[in-house]
Amino acid sequence: MIKYPGTRIIILTALLSFAVSCNRVTEHKIVKKDMDEKNKVETQTKVEPQDEDSVYAIIGVGDIMMGTNYPSTSSLPPDDGEHLFDDVKDILSSADITFGNLEGTLLNSGGTPKKCKDPESNCISFRMPEHYASYLKNAGFTVVGTANNHSGDMGEEGRKSTVETLEKYGIKYAGYIITPTTIIIKDGVKFGFTAFAPNNGTNNLNDIEEAAKIVSELKKKCDILIVSFHGGAEGTGSQHVTGRREIFLGEDRGNVLEFAHAMVDAGADVIFGQGPHVARAMEIYKDRLIAYSLGNFCTYGKFGLSGALGVAPILKVYIDKEGKFVQGRIFPTKQIKRGIPMYDDDGKIIKIMRQLTNQDFPESGLTIDDDGKILKSN
Repeated sequence: MIKYPGTRIIILTALLSFAVSCNRVTEHKIVKKDMDEKNKVETQTKVEPQDEDSVYAIIGVGDIMMGTNYPSTSSLPPDDGEHLFDDVKDILSSADITFGNLEGTLLNSGGTPKKCKDPESNCISFRMPEHYASYLKNAGFTVVGTANNHSGDMGEEGRKSTVETLEKYGIKYAGYIITPTTIIIKDGVKFGFTAFAPNNGTNNLNDIEEAAKIVSELKKKCDILIVSFHGGAEGTGSQHVTGRREIFLGEDRGNVLEFAHAMVDAGADVIFGQGPHVARAMEIYKDRLIAYSLGNFCTYGKFGLSGALGVAPILKVYIDKEGKFVQGRIFPTKQIKRGIPMYDDDGKIIKIMRQLTNQDFPESGLTIDDDGKILKSN
């Protein structure tokens, strides 16, 4: 048998070349996957209108309760909540103003838990650790609403700590009677914000005349005015805007349609609703967008999240310099595990909000595409 000394070298060289080639293919796949993810985020967050200088981008989400340390720490998220917004923060931080409803108080310990009229009802008090405010800031939130049925859960101590904590972390807020309005200045533009609810210690949703005065006075001081309201009955049986006064657990939750229209009449440019724990329809009224409920966005540990309760929009609204609606986008989210918001590739909330909008406001002239893009008919 004749032996060829160079054969072993040739075989080894070929094997090495094959290994390097395979490694390059693997690296290419990894890089391609990373680029696909990067392009997905860029596509999701880019400004869509042609003339970027002619519009402002405003994002709104619904209820935020990042976990409570009352009555125990068993309802706090894993890793102390540090990664709650990781999957959606690139979207949240892509607007001029990003708003959410702060459903509870920021307080490390103490406070006076609320007393409910009906002790047999699901009477819960929310007390979020103060440093959780940093998660809101890092995720891109500019302003939060403090007008809702849980903002007074821990009494005066809870309100005081919430205000001081939001100040500490540089997040604007409004909705308490003691802090009814605020103004955010971004690139020289003054964005006014105020919030209402039918609850003690908050701007009163049910006193429409006084609410209109608050809005009209604030409008004199700002360029664009955003209004939040926490109203309407709760649950999957309360997804529709009725145009009537809504009573839930014996509490007057207001006529949200009458309220929203009156606020636009008084000077509001964008209105974000929440309270029913499910999303509701959207409407264009006098060229202004009203979203009647944005549902449960990040509600960890204490909320039912099945079906429509567990999906919600990140609603991005583009308006012109006069406050008129230009277009928008629903970024669909879902809550996984006990309440961690994630991008929902199935887009369930898009289908829900399109159906509700078509049913409740068929004459509004809004169209919602499969990808969540919101347009108005001319």
